[in-house]
Amino acid sequence: MTEPLVRAVDLTKKFGNFTAVDSVDFTVEAGEVFGFLGPNGAGKSSTMKMIGSVSPVTSGELTVFGLDPDGDGATIRSRLGVVPQDNLLDTELTVFENLFIYGRYFDLPKAVIRKRIEELLDFAQLEDRRNDLVEPLSGGMKRRLTIARALINQPDMMLLDEPTTGLDPQARHALWDRLYRLKRQGVTLIITTHYMDEAEQLCDRLVIMDKGKIVAEGSPRELIERFATRDVVELRFPVGHEVGQEDLTGLAKRIEALPDRTLLYTDSADQTLADLAARALDIESTIVRRSTLEDVFLRLTGRTLVD
Repeated sequence: MTEPLVRAVDLTKKFGNFTAVDSVDFTVEAGEVFGFLGPNGAGKSSTMKMIGSVSPVTSGELTVFGLDPDGDGATIRSRLGVVPQDNLLDTELTVFENLFIYGRYFDLPKAVIRKRIEELLDFAQLEDRRNDLVEPLSGGMKRRLTIARALINQPDMMLLDEPTTGLDPQARHALWDRLYRLKRQGVTLIITTHYMDEAEQLCDRLVIMDKGKIVAEGSPRELIERFATRDVVELRFPVGHEVGQEDLTGLAKRIEALPDRTLLYTDSADQTLADLAARALDIESTIVRRSTLEDVFLRLTGRTLVD
């Protein structure tokens, strides 16, 4: 068996008295898409910065490519492709110039850079924009350019921090397609996100973080099977109509009452619907769906907003 590309044991990051990452353990294997999923302030970005060797470890152990970021940070960074939350592109330069200058940071020969730029423009679907300034590009185009830029040094691993935040659905799906192509090519990807569908679409394995700790780990399917039921029945009642827990007792494995609806978590939606019909409750609408990673996420991290 090969050594994991990233190995963390009791990894901790503190800023003064504040603990951003609290004694977490995880590994990232070569060729997989590994995700950090969690609400704002969960410690995802702080963990990524330590992996990227741009933020020192407070305590615990961390190796990247078998190297210690404390002493081998420059070597580690030379083998990484990094896509930060903000694009950080030079908006007064063209698409081509942004890629070319970034390639020079890695001391690559000009001929090599030009060849790779042609490949990356095709990959990012930006061939017809090569001579355009970055400023007027759409958000999706800028994001694809940022990913293309991160690939200029042909990295062994890519770190993507909230890669699709702020993009419209079409741009998000276009970006997923680019990332999926990298996955098929065997590129190791580490992604932070708070989008459940993104994690389900892309990640082979992920951890859910909350308040600096890892609260669950596994594949999206494993987490759904472990922490959720097969089905969810969503009920809405008429305004002013009170339904007590006693009216719903025994209908599901778990019942969650929200301000606008009630969720019944069950392994058989058909049986739950039949039992509901037998009780003749005054129900305004019913929605039946499969459990998702979002159900797991909200169960483990709660529904309270985090500023």
